[in-house]
Amino acid sequence: MGAQMRVYRQRIRSVQATKKITRAMELIAASRVVKARQAVERSTPYATALTRAVSALATHSDVEHVLTTEREQPKRAAVLILTSDRGLAGSYSVNAIKRSQELIEHLRGEGMEVVPFLVGRKAVSYYKFRRREFAAEWSGFTDSPTPDVAREIGQRLTEEFVKGSEDGGVDEVHVVYTRFKSMVVQEPLALRLLPLEVVEGEVDADADGKPDDLLPLYEFEPDASGVLDALLPKYVESRIFNAMLQAAASELAARQRAMKSATDNAEELIKTYTRLANQARQAEITQEISEIVGGASALADAS
Repeated sequence: MGAQMRVYRQRIRSVQATKKITRAMELIAASRVVKARQAVERSTPYATALTRAVSALATHSDVEHVLTTEREQPKRAAVLILTSDRGLAGSYSVNAIKRSQELIEHLRGEGMEVVPFLVGRKAVSYYKFRRREFAAEWSGFTDSPTPDVAREIGQRLTEEFVKGSEDGGVDEVHVVYTRFKSMVVQEPLALRLLPLEVVEGEVDADADGKPDDLLPLYEFEPDASGVLDALLPKYVESRIFNAMLQAAASELAARQRAMKSATDNAEELIKTYTRLANQARQAEITQEISEIVGGASALADAS
């Protein structure tokens, strides 16, 4: 019985140590997700307004630009996949990779070759473990992205698109990321970034709450072509940066939820081991009492 008690106590100490770690990680994620949500709220209106401006320009002008022109027979498509650098975030990265695979299968079904671009060590590990090829990787910042990284990724994808498949580039650019909707709901999404299309998932509403599908009218100085040249790179960078911020907030929310679940499970496990240890101790005490009573009875019979 003594050996069994030692085993239970050792397991309780081990689970308690694990619980301290998961609890600390839960609190860290909870504190960081607040700033991540604020970053998303600050970034989204700018990305939305810039997208609407570029969409309006592309819709209401007759200027043809390389970033807004549909290729007649697209042959290659780039897919930027946003995952996390670290684990312990539930199924966050798995869901993003799964959504990217669905998109890749769809693009291949349309006869296109897919060129993956990876963000986050989880995506890189996934591709390397399966010995799948990819064009480029970025990691080390997924829970706190910066505009500089978004600019670097945007410039690379834009260069690939401008080259086109005939010169070793791509004809379409897609992004797969996890959209932050709430602390409970994070949704893996795929959107086409290039050539330009209206990619907003929600329709704006007017003051009466009615849908407003009309694009705003702008006057362009010096001309529509010059404005497109200036706006389109910023559009690409802003969309990528907003997607990265959404993904970071989603990652932290998923990690907080996963660590809370792990902490709750640790508490239940400690209760279970404590109950088993008490039962073992009671059995040990009962056996000791039985031995004492048996010894006293034997002495009484002997006398």
